[in-house]
Amino acid sequence: MNVHPETERIELRLLLEAIYLKYGYDFRNYSMAHLKRRAEYRLSLSGLASISQLQHAVLHDEKMFLIFLQDLSINVSEMFRDPPFYKALRNEILPMLGTYPSFKIWHAGCSAGQEVYSMAILLHEAGMRERGQIYATDFNRAILEQAREAAFPLAQLKDYTTKYQQAGGENSFADYYAADDERALLCSFLKERIFFSEHNLVTDGVFGEMHLIVCRNVLIYFDRELQDRVVGLFVDSLCPGGFLCLGSKESLKFSRHAEKFEVVREKEKIYRKRRDA
Repeated sequence: MNVHPETERIELRLLLEAIYLKYGYDFRNYSMAHLKRRAEYRLSLSGLASISQLQHAVLHDEKMFLIFLQDLSINVSEMFRDPPFYKALRNEILPMLGTYPSFKIWHAGCSAGQEVYSMAILLHEAGMRERGQIYATDFNRAILEQAREAAFPLAQLKDYTTKYQQAGGENSFADYYAADDERALLCSFLKERIFFSEHNLVTDGVFGEMHLIVCRNVLIYFDRELQDRVVGLFVDSLCPGGFLCLGSKESLKFSRHAEKFEVVREKEKIYRKRRDA
């Protein structure tokens, strides 16, 4: 059955409103193109005929809501994703963080923790792990449990090893995990200074006085209004001179908060909060 595009947009907005009113999760300012793709994906698997039917199912069956919540969660990540970014962190940003007696890092929208543990390895190799506290947050409780486990499929290790080396890794990547038949378990010492917790960038508030915030490839799923709101949250969460790292397809160029930052590395999307911001 073909649905008129305007009717479909109305159905989608009603679905998002229903989720917000019933469960408190606010996806109303996410990119509509992203939401439409995720709804269509769930329809294709569930046998439901329309977004309106999906709305009814989500409202009346909490199990269906939890399934759809996983669909909406952004869980695409890798260890040492974009190696030049990690090389810039290693060579330029960590030496500046090292001037503090202690420092705090926030990974916002941490997914299953791949980038969090990449950061832990960088800190370890820089001799800074004991001085740093990493806060890793996501709204998705299930994905946070995966992150705490620090286990990844063996099939991903070859790619992770290559990216680690390209990012300037100083050791053998195999030093950081033990493998069984199906998974690689990261060494427990990497988890010692990491605190995982639930936090929703859309509805929750300021998070500490951070020296570094990493939120990569999350803002691209938000509309412009929500992007500005979240960047404002980061401004308020950073200490003066703190750093903000975004994804390769993200930028502060058109943000109303752009003047509060100076560009450190444009290509790697690393910014620094102005001390007078």
